[in-house]
Amino acid sequence: MSVNLKKTIRTVPDFPKSGVLFFDITTLLNDHKAFGYSLDLFEDYLKKHKVNRIVAIDSRGFLFGGALADRMNLPLSVIRKKGKLPFKTYQADYALEYGTDQIEIHIDAAGKGDRVAIIDDLLATGGTLDAAVKLIEKTGAEVAAIGMVIELTFLKGRDRFADYNLLSLVQYDSE
Repeated sequence: MSVNLKKTIRTVPDFPKSGVLFFDITTLLNDHKAFGYSLDLFEDYLKKHKVNRIVAIDSRGFLFGGALADRMNLPLSVIRKKGKLPFKTYQADYALEYGTDQIEIHIDAAGKGDRVAIIDDLLATGGTLDAAVKLIEKTGAEVAAIGMVIELTFLKGRDRFADYNLLSLVQYDSE
């Protein structure tokens, strides 16, 4: 069964601020056929790359990453915003429109021999994903695949990941 995922994603103009077009995946999640189909696509892709661990990025990546880990019977690790993880962490900075922020992963969340899939909802400029890749590599694990629900191709974030296997389910070519 094929589903047009783009038709299940709501676009919200001027959110969270004027001039921004927000791509809302809650409508995709609310459509069980579309959500299941997106998981099918990710699962097929991750199997091809012999992934043995899922790492999901805070917070919408948790929705897809958790479901995939359960479905594929794989361990799930999380990357969270600074200060949200209770144990020892590796940290990586990433650029924001005005300044920087930081994400973290537990030092024991992955390691040598792990072939990790990083899962998140959106690839824009690639700042958060770049920081996530650095965190995975600090653990000694290999980034075997990357899965994004949405890719904003006009921002050219994919260009930063030419050396990685990256799948995006839906692409938007302009703002």
